[in-house]
Formats: sequence, structure tokens, C-alpha cells
Amino acid sequence: MNIASLRDQFPALNQDLNGRAPVFLDGPGGSQVPQSVLDAMTGYLGRFNANLGGAYFSSQRTTAVMQAAREAARDLLGARRAEEIIFGPNMTTLTFALSRAISRDWQAGDEVIVTALDHYSNVSSWMQAAADKGVTVHQIPLKADDCTLDYEALFAKLGPKTRLVALTHASNTTGSMVDVKRVVDAAHQAGALVWVDAVHFTPHELVDVQAIGCDFLACSAYKFFGPHLGMVCGRYQLLEALTPYKVEPATDLVPGKFETGTQSFEALAGFVAAVDYLAGVAGQGSDLPRRERLKASYQAIKQHEMALSQYFLERAATVPGLTLYGITDQTRLAERTPTFAFTLKGVANRAVSEAMANAGVCLGDGNFYALGLVRQLGLEESGIVRVGCMHYNSTEELGRFFDVLQDLVK
Repeated sequence: MNIASLRDQFPALNQDLNGRAPVFLDGPGGSQVPQSVLDAMTGYLGRFNANLGGAYFSSQRTTAVMQAAREAARDLLGARRAEEIIFGPNMTTLTFALSRAISRDWQAGDEVIVTALDHYSNVSSWMQAAADKGVTVHQIPLKADDCTLDYEALFAKLGPKTRLVALTHASNTTGSMVDVKRVVDAAHQAGALVWVDAVHFTPHELVDVQAIGCDFLACSAYKFFGPHLGMVCGRYQLLEALTPYKVEPATDLVPGKFETGTQSFEALAGFVAAVDYLAGVAGQGSDLPRRERLKASYQAIKQHEMALSQYFLERAATVPGLTLYGITDQTRLAERTPTFAFTLKGVANRAVSEAMANAGVCLGDGNFYALGLVRQLGLEESGIVRVGCMHYNSTEELGRFFDVLQDLVK
């Protein structure tokens, strides 16, 4: 994987900010995009802007873009068929909408499981659906020492009344990954459905919905080098059986019955370009199937990001007063993404992010909607600072981050 060549494709990484290129370390808040994605979006919007169903050329082109996007999502997520893909404005909106369809037949006395490791788009949606039906919600804690999911606590709550388990594939705050297949197997044995939030996982690891066996999986293209666009992959038989909230004339067929209103077709065009970009990261020829090229790309991405994680953890261990939350054992780098949550003794989180901003280093502070996590860690009021690397980041950029951090400590 040629990092320099890849970085050349991202206009944001090569702009001038007070005489230096900016350093983007807020990947979990939204990645930068390659020029190919920008070209695809403006190319569609400038020449083919139309809606579906027309006989004219631009409507036919729009239909083709929609289908190409479903095929790209099938390849990216490992879906059985393109019709299992539902598009929408973002993962949160799709989760709220589908939670209403999934919970239609829930009854008082039923139970739902969520986790403290999750972004609250995958918690509040199910809590509110459960409240409407008088359903009990169990929130599973994390292990505070390394911010990983407490599997035994989750399995202890699984039972014949469990209707759904909602959990993340990787924490957007600490980077901790979850063994989703382990949970899926146990949940299915108990008769429960599983909804997976793969928003933070997808930029770093190749999703395989068939391998993990989940019932639904949601992610967002703007986290993996594409535009603002959400998608859900659901098992076709389940999608067929669900009754969505929709306008009467809209199709009753899957997946269209879940796609309310007009889609962002320019975003769909950009999404296809983003998947094609990812498929080309490892430099393999286009004669290979896109899924195979994606596998090679993600293997290369994983190796580079593990090197970034190792560098970060080694440097972090030398900073006085720095407290890291998450997996810090360097023998477990494969269990995390290069995403790090920390606090600095004696320095307010916002002061850290402002000092970074003044040095051209972009990162965030707060709770990042991981409310259960910060509550359990006793950090609800103060929050944390987050560094989130992507495959286009370098150890040199992390060096700039640590230079600023050392100056703060001094």
C-alpha cells in the first residue's frame, strides 16, 4: 500500500493551512474524501439530476446509479443479494425508522438488550421503541479496565423474552472491537434478532454479514471516504415480512418500501466511487472481482493501522498525566481500531483540542454520543479527547500531535 500515492488523491490532505498541511485526526467524526468521489458526485449532479421512473436519459442514468450503489454495497458488506441494501440519509435516521417497523409486534414483558459501548443512535432508538411498547431494556456494561464489552453480562441477560440485541462492531470512542459473531450465535439460540452498528468498524475492517450471521447491519459512507449517506443491510426474508411506515403510493417491494422520499442520488454516485477507491487501495487489477480486491485492500489497511496504533501507544506511554481509555496492550492491536480516548491531567479537554486546532491538528473532545461509556467511566461531565486515525494518516502526523501534547504538559 503506497501511502504517499493514496494521500495524493485527497484534496483535503494537501491543502495549505498557515503554511503547513492540516493533520486530520478526527476520522471517526467523518473521513476526508478522494477526488474520485467528488468527481462522481458533481458529474452526476451536473449532468443527470433526475428522479427514478422516467423514460428520458437522465432518469435512466439515475436508475442505473441506484442499482450500481446497491451492487457496491453488496460487495462491501458481503450481502447475499443487492436487494438486501436499504439507503437513507444516515445510519441514525434509518435505525429510528426501522426500529418502528421491527418493534410493531413487541409486547409488554418482552426484552431488548443494548450496550454501554455503543453510540446512542443504537441505544436511544431501541429504548424509545421499547418504551412505546412497554418492553424492558437491559444495558450491558463494558469492562472498565480495557473498555471492551462484558460478554458474560450480556449472555446472562439473554433469554426467551429477548426480542432483539443491538450492539456495535467497534466503539467509535475507544476503538474497542466486539466479537459480533459470538453474540449473534448466542442471541439466535435464544430466539432474538441482532442489529449491528458497523459505522466505526467499516473504515477499518471488511464487513461480512454472512460470516457473522447478523439480521441487520448499519453503516454510513461518510465514515469510509464517501458522502453523507446511510445504509442498512437486512436479511431479505426479514425485510419482506416487515411493514414499514411509508406513503401509500410507494412500492411495497423490498428494498424500496423502506426508502422514504427521494434519495440523494449524487451521494449514491459518490458512494460507488468510494467503494471503488477502497477496492483499489492494495493496487490490484480491476479484472479481479471487487469483493476480492476489497479483501486485499482491507488487509493492507489493517497492517498500516496497526503500525499507527503501535506508534501511538508507545508515544502515549511517555506523556506524563495522560490517561488512555481502551486497549493499551500492544499484543492486542488486532482487537482495536486506531482510535484513542484520553484525558490529560490538569488540562481541560477543550484546551487540548484548541491547542491542537491552533497547530493545525484536527480532533475532537466531548462524549461523541457514547453516553453509556462516559457515564460508566465517570466522565459524563468532562468527556474525553479523541484521536481517530485513518489509513491515510502517517506516523509523522501523529508525531505532530505528540509535539503539541508535550508542549501542553510542559
